[in-house]
Parts: sequence; C-alpha cells; structure tokens
Amino acid sequence: MISTVLVANRGEIACRVFRTCRELGVSTVAVYSDADAGALHVREADAAVRLPGAAPSETYLRGDLVVEAALAAGADAVHPGYGFLSENADFARAVTDAGLVWIGPPPAAIEAMASKTRAKELLGIAPLRPEDVTEADLPVLVKAAAGGGGRGMRIVRELDSLEGELRAASAEAASAFGDGEVFVEPYVENGRHVEVQLLCDTHGTVWTLGTRDCSLQRRHQKVIEEAPAPGLTAALVDELYERSAAAAKAVGYVGAGTVEFLVAAGGAHFLEMNTRLQVEHPVTEEVYGVDLVALQLAVAEGRALPPEPPAPRGHAVEARLYAEDPARGWAPQTGVLHRFEVAGGVRVDTGYASGDTIGVHYDPMLAKVIVHAETREAVLRKLTHTLERAVVHGPVTNRSLLVASLRHPEYARQEALDTGFYDRNLPALTTPPQGEEYAAVAAALAHASANTGRFGGGWRNLRSQDETRAYGDHEVRYRPTRDGGYEVTSPEGVRVVAARPDGVSLEVAGVARHFEVATYGDTVHSGGHRLTVRPRFTDPRDQSAPGSLLAPMPGTVVRVADGLAVGDRVTAGQPLLWLEAMKMEHRVVAPASGTLTALHAAPGRQVEVGALLAVVQELAPTEAQEEDPA
Repeated sequence: MISTVLVANRGEIACRVFRTCRELGVSTVAVYSDADAGALHVREADAAVRLPGAAPSETYLRGDLVVEAALAAGADAVHPGYGFLSENADFARAVTDAGLVWIGPPPAAIEAMASKTRAKELLGIAPLRPEDVTEADLPVLVKAAAGGGGRGMRIVRELDSLEGELRAASAEAASAFGDGEVFVEPYVENGRHVEVQLLCDTHGTVWTLGTRDCSLQRRHQKVIEEAPAPGLTAALVDELYERSAAAAKAVGYVGAGTVEFLVAAGGAHFLEMNTRLQVEHPVTEEVYGVDLVALQLAVAEGRALPPEPPAPRGHAVEARLYAEDPARGWAPQTGVLHRFEVAGGVRVDTGYASGDTIGVHYDPMLAKVIVHAETREAVLRKLTHTLERAVVHGPVTNRSLLVASLRHPEYARQEALDTGFYDRNLPALTTPPQGEEYAAVAAALAHASANTGRFGGGWRNLRSQDETRAYGDHEVRYRPTRDGGYEVTSPEGVRVVAARPDGVSLEVAGVARHFEVATYGDTVHSGGHRLTVRPRFTDPRDQSAPGSLLAPMPGTVVRVADGLAVGDRVTAGQPLLWLEAMKMEHRVVAPASGTLTALHAAPGRQVEVGALLAVVQELAPTEAQEEDPA
C-alpha cells in the first residue's frame, strides 16, 4: 500500500493530486523552485523539498533532484502530475530504480507513445520530413515530439519561414520539456479536437471513459473543454473508442492516458497519445462520477478495475481562467492576485489563493472552473453565471472572454465547434463588456467618497468646476450635492442611489445596480470590471522615442535574430528577437521598415514590462519609395 506520495509537479497540478491523497489518508510531499517557495502547493503538502533555482530546466525538469527529494522525504511513490517530466521514460525508470512506486504507465509505453513521431510510426502514420515539404503541402504544423500544452508548435503557411519556425519550435520544446525534437505534419484547418480518456490496469482491463471536446483553443492550448463531445455520431464514437483501446493494448498501457484526434469532414485523424493525466480530466470525472487520481493510485498498487466503467450521466464543461490579456495577443500577466473567490456549488481546481503572486516563470493558468449538470444548456448557464460573479482582483485575466465564449451563438450551436473559433471571433469576444462606463462611474464615486473631508471635498455654495476621473477610455464627471450625495454629469442618465468607499449603487434607465469597488494602486475592480486609472498628466519618463520596441511583458530574452546588429536595415514584421514568459515564446517584430539604431536585448537578459529592447528608425517616405522596386 502506498503511504506517502511525492508529486513531481507544481501549482494546480500538485494541489489536485494532494486533494485526493488527503481523502485517501496518503501523506504528501511537494517539490518547489525558489520562485515557488510560498506557493499554495507547498503550503498544502505535508512536507516540501526545495529544488534550487527558478527555471524549469534547473528544477522541475531535473529528474535526479526529484528522485533525491522523494527519498529524502521518505516518500514511497511518485506521481508525475501532467507536464514537465510526466512523459519522460528515463524519469519513470529512475523512480522505479530507486525502489519507489511509479504512478504512471510503464517506461516502454511512455517511450512508444510519448514521442509523437514514434507513436505515429507505431500506428503506421509517417510524419512529413521537413526537407520534403513543398508548397503543395502547406499549411503544415511544426510540433514538438514530446510534451504538450501547445508548446513547441508553429503553423507554417509560407515555405520560406519553415526553417525558422523549426528552430523556434525546437528551442521552445527544449526549454519546456528538455527535448528539442520536432516534426512536421499536415495542418487541418478548423477541425474539431476530440479525445478519449483511457484507464488501464495490470490485469488487462481497458476502460474507455467517454469523449471530450477541446476545440476552443488559443496558441494550441485549450481554453474550454467539455464531456461528452457533443454532436458526434454513435458510429464515430465507437470508432474513436476502438482505435484508442487498440493503441493502449498495442503498447501494454497501464494507468490513465488520453488519445487525441482531429475530427474533420466526418473522419477522425490520430494526433497523439498522451501518456499521463490531462489538464481537462475533471470533466470526465464529473460525468462518470469517478476520481481518476484515486484510480491511478489503485492501479499502481496492483488492484484490478471492475470489468466495465460506471455509466456516464449528464454533461460537464471546464473553463480555464488565465492571467492573460486576449486583446493583446494573449499576453501573459503577472502581479499580486489580491482577492480570488468563486461561489460555492461548483468545482474549482487551482494553485492560487488570495494574496499569492503570479510570476513570470510558469504557465499563467489561475484555475479551472468545472460545472456538471444534466444537460449542456444547464451547464453553460450555470458556468457563465459563476464566472461573471467570481471575484478576481489582480492582473488582467481572460474571464470576460470566457463569459463571451460561453454565450456565443457558435458555441451554443454545438455542431459549429472547431479549432478556428477564436481566429474568427476574437475581436468581437474582446470588446469591452457592457456596463463598463457605469463601472467607471462607480469607481470615481467610491474614490470621491473615500476622500471626502480628507482634502476639503464636499458641496459648496458657489458652484465649482465638475470633478473629473478617467479610467481607460472612460471619463467621468460629477459634483457633490447639498445633501451629501453626488450628481453625475457625464455620462448622462445616471442617478446615484448610494456611494461608499467600498461600494456604489447607481440607477440607469430606471434600473438600480450595485457595484462593489476595490482599489489597488492604479487598478480598480468595480462590479466585475477591471479598470486602470488614467493619470491626469503624462510622466515624461513614460514617453518613448518613435520606433521603440518595448517589452510587452516581463520575461527573458531567449534569442536574437541571427546576425542582427545595430545599423542593419529591417522590414516591417521581421522577427528581431524572442522573449520567453510563462513557458511560452513571444516574437518581437519590427514595427516598420527602417534602420535598427539600438539593440539592448541579449540572450539570457531578464526584462521587465516596458523595458526598451530595440529602436527602429522608420524610413522616410522618399527612402521607402527608392527601396520599392515597383
């Protein structure tokens, strides 16, 4: 019997496994990097072992250090979680060689399936060789052979960019998974991403625990997932089950795993088999009424599964809440998560709590919010309601995007699901939510209420100029009234019902609404809206020379374009350098054609948001005309 489990992972992943271990009476051990010293998964574990350093390559990807940590803490089993070393056969062998129980598939099965190239070969599917790709093959997808989560993936639509994207994908894969192998496969536009959950024991039993649809993705990372995958024919579902079970039996698979397919034109194309638990496994748990982590432990202890899995019931949807700005290229965000609360009655898997800091080193996912109900319609209604009312005070998140996605007609029409959803709909989904101008009014009046009397504010016999507060694109004008209240002069049509420093009630078109207001420096959260105070005067230090390339986020410079030097001519859109933040690479390109007059970026340099990376002096119109051969 397993008594103590070390989880070779961090954040939400580790917290999820710890929760089941506590319910089973199994002790837990965390490992943590220096950047994670105060993280929630460290606080929740019974014991924790430090891995010196911050970068994954120094810490969570060091299998030798993780095994040493397990032995030092007295663990008798290791759960790999999902991500990092979870699909590393050498790590699995090192765990068992140390006399520890490996809560995962046999190393041989990992080797056969964790490399997407070898998995395809095993199933008779040969990937394209990069040197054989022609214009007729485009578009193609460059993909990391190991790992997942969208890292090490690039869509190539122009043959000239293939070589550069191969290098970029390889570098990103090596950083994320310790394996830089990449391959090329045809890219299917706007297919559905459908997967099958497997669970296998050591006695030959193979469970197929339904389907999941994971089509709503950005940067090849999933955003919203659901089970069962809606709108599939019974014949197609049977085919997916048969192919998934056959793949598992072909390699003697044991434990939890997932087989992924791209469904297009009524057919299913094999993508890969993930030899681990998936991030989106909770929707399967909710539909089947099982705990997959508990079953993983049971299988690792040698216990047999029942001949058949439980019968499914109802529907479940999971929304991933990220600290990112979808309107700015999904840029990850950092900072203090001042307050984080989700109403009870739904499942929330998270690695953060109020007061925690979101750093630059790891994935920006804050939490997964999961809802189960008898019908898909009931799930969408409850999940939307829950997300709207969640309290998320801190960096910018994708919460508004999630709400808009769940309400979008295409998503409601389940047959319209495909991986191109955000490519088609992102501009509409990232428009400011309705009512933001009234949230700005509430923020201004809360500020006024908090400062009344402190700076001589209040009503005067002689009417003075309106007070003005600006938040982003919204400017609010108001004045104190004789009775101690406030009159709003812009925007029009707003009546103030009550105003306090922590909350304001407004009446608009005869309808009264209350806005809870909380202020953190120059950021205000008002009734579910996140607003940034617009300064009255521009700080000269914030002004940048024309053509300045500023870091869009804090991160590390991982590469500079080959041979790039001050004085070089560059063209608009030309990649100049790459930043890595939160395990994703972000390309910084020339804003216009011109001359590179400054280059402050160098590989390995840590930069803060807004740091000057380079300057491109744009060509004068006459110069541009001279260089244009047309």
